[in-house]
Amino acid sequence: MDTNILLENGTNELEVLEFTVAGNSYGINVAKIREILPYQTITMVPNSHPSIEGIFMPRDTMITVIDLIKVLNLNDTFKPTDMLIITNFNKLNIGFHVESVMGIHRVSWADIIVPDSTLNIDNKGVATGVIKRDNKLIIILDFEKIVADISPETGLKVSDIDELGARSRSEAPILMAEDSPLLRSLICDSLHKAGYVNVIHNDNGQEAWDKLQEFKAEGNVRDKVKCIITDIEMPLMDGHRLTKLCKEDEVIKNIPLVIFSSLVNDEMRAKGMALGADAQLSKPEIGQLVQIIDDLIANAE
Repeated sequence: MDTNILLENGTNELEVLEFTVAGNSYGINVAKIREILPYQTITMVPNSHPSIEGIFMPRDTMITVIDLIKVLNLNDTFKPTDMLIITNFNKLNIGFHVESVMGIHRVSWADIIVPDSTLNIDNKGVATGVIKRDNKLIIILDFEKIVADISPETGLKVSDIDELGARSRSEAPILMAEDSPLLRSLICDSLHKAGYVNVIHNDNGQEAWDKLQEFKAEGNVRDKVKCIITDIEMPLMDGHRLTKLCKEDEVIKNIPLVIFSSLVNDEMRAKGMALGADAQLSKPEIGQLVQIIDDLIANAE
């Protein structure tokens, strides 16, 4: 799917595809979408997860299809006019069965409302943000969490940390921007296990930027932050905007910055490179993230 937003750098904007399931409006970042297809015959797979509808093979590529009615615990049945949203993130091609596709909205991350804790009890919620448009609420779904809940091995490969072997303790402070509480915890735990015991975590790019500015005002930002890790999709300020601000700042620009996101595909990688990111990794590769941090911090000293 071609969109102009992919050609722009650091605007803190995104395009959201609005779709419906059981008459409710939901959203997905257009950057995750490969294509949208009319519903077609799906082959059921025996003994698969209850939310897996089955598989199909457009153009010789096998796609797993997830039934969003079951994932969202809605009471409805799909219709012959339904659609399939084919996505690519975390190096996976996944189809999501939806009712209808309503259109694309261009919005700022600053205008996305962050759901409170009542919608994310025990990390079970799948809403990452809410858009209010024309007196209608559009809920942005956490598709990475939906897939990871169905197939945990598709999430962070935390077992890769064990393969790194024994490591010495490092006091090098790392500043991280990640909006998912679950992923934030997993990444922090993995970094601690890998020896990085001083992790400053932030819920979004805006919080991370404010913290960097606080350290800068104190005159010791280069001592208090040795490496920055940022997701791309975050409310208030996304990772690309954070990268742009960091690399345009004369004091902060030499701090190594790693984009660690499910959206690191060819187009987004080109965008990150143009913004000056020192490294970019897809989210499952936590072991590679640690090795890259090792190299970046060592070379910066």
